[in-house]
Amino acid sequence: MKSIWNGTVSFGLVSIPIKMYSASEGRTLDLDMLDKHDHARIRYKRVNENTGKEVAYKDIVKGYKKDDAYVILEKEDFENANLKKSKTIDIEEFVEETEVADMLFKNPYYLEPQKEGGKAYNLLRDALKKTGKLGVATFVMRQKENLSLIGVYKNVIVLHVIRFAEEIRDTKEIKIPKSKTSDKEISMAESLIENYTAKFEFEKYKDVYNEQLLKTIESKSSGKKVKVEKVESEPTAAKDLMAKLKASLEKRKKMAS
Repeated sequence: MKSIWNGTVSFGLVSIPIKMYSASEGRTLDLDMLDKHDHARIRYKRVNENTGKEVAYKDIVKGYKKDDAYVILEKEDFENANLKKSKTIDIEEFVEETEVADMLFKNPYYLEPQKEGGKAYNLLRDALKKTGKLGVATFVMRQKENLSLIGVYKNVIVLHVIRFAEEIRDTKEIKIPKSKTSDKEISMAESLIENYTAKFEFEKYKDVYNEQLLKTIESKSSGKKVKVEKVESEPTAAKDLMAKLKASLEKRKKMAS
């Protein structure tokens, strides 16, 4: 694996030099964009809007438009805007894991100690495991400030980039119909949930979509007709809710027996 960010994790006066690695990877198929007439690949070019000529990547700079002119920003300008945050993941406080909403999480990254940082790394890891807390930190990566939570996964310190409050849309925009649920219905739903409750083992959940898509590609390449399974789903009417709950519960009990 290639590290994507090098710097320091600090909490209090303790500093841990680290390397950051992406902890996840994409699973989508590499599909090319083609012209439907002759299947030629579509190419995107960086073109100067004044001359119409293609611009080499090494000649591209970033600029901020101010009045009628651009202020050109160099790589050093982005780092110098906040030199500490460009080099340091500073843990500002610790919070309980249960206080963090799942929808805040975006991307996970593994942190690896650099030379002479091993003992301090293990100290932070062990303390986080024992307390069950997460460190809250901010840092800059790829010219963007990130809010993050630092925890432990399988003996490795993991940094989770999370969303800022302003990135979460207001729930007031979501229209929820007003309808009352009876105590009987809630009790039945609770029983159904309990019967479906199991220990979470994420290894048993597989991404099957890509495999199915590959089968479709193979069928089309060999001239075979692609078989499509029909899927029909109807919303459960309010009057049928209890009957559906009961049937679901009975089905689950039979599967478990």
